[in-house]
Amino acid sequence: MWNPKSYLAMRTDFEDESTQFISSHFMNLGFSGFGISLFGLIASVAAIYLLILDRTNWKTNILTSLLIPYIFFSLPSWIFSVFRGEVGKWIAVIAVVLRLFLPRHFPDWLELPAALVLLIVVAPNLFASTFRSNAVGVAVCLVIACYLLQEHIRASGGFRNSFTKAHGISNTIGIILLLVYPIWALVVYIV
Repeated sequence: MWNPKSYLAMRTDFEDESTQFISSHFMNLGFSGFGISLFGLIASVAAIYLLILDRTNWKTNILTSLLIPYIFFSLPSWIFSVFRGEVGKWIAVIAVVLRLFLPRHFPDWLELPAALVLLIVVAPNLFASTFRSNAVGVAVCLVIACYLLQEHIRASGGFRNSFTKAHGISNTIGIILLLVYPIWALVVYIV
């Protein structure tokens, strides 16, 4: 008839799961995870700053098109997911339509930002998910940042001149900020 063992038993093994859940989320928000997200945001803002700076009267001698893959790999995931979703698709469609059918009304300074949004929207999941979240994306960012710093120092006439020229200081600080994110992420991955 009635089996006393057929009642619902209260689980007591959830403490291990909840401890693991909390500790994993704490690590994501902790020193290493929060640091990577914060430095990624700072690096993305610095790259966008260098893109804007290149389009103003403070022309630089750096290859600003390299900043597009840098932003792609360093953009924080919550911003990346917004641009990868419907918002980015609409921006990409509008940019492509304007560029194809109204090329005179599509300003030159919108070329690289439109390319970035298009890259984010159409990138395969291998790049958008796998490479962004592991050492491959960090290595790409490090190579780009080192190359841009080396080219900027060479164009300025040396390391000292890159800090003493009026336009060189802002560019040098922006490029050094590009170096912070991949170096910190590699340190966290290694440790």
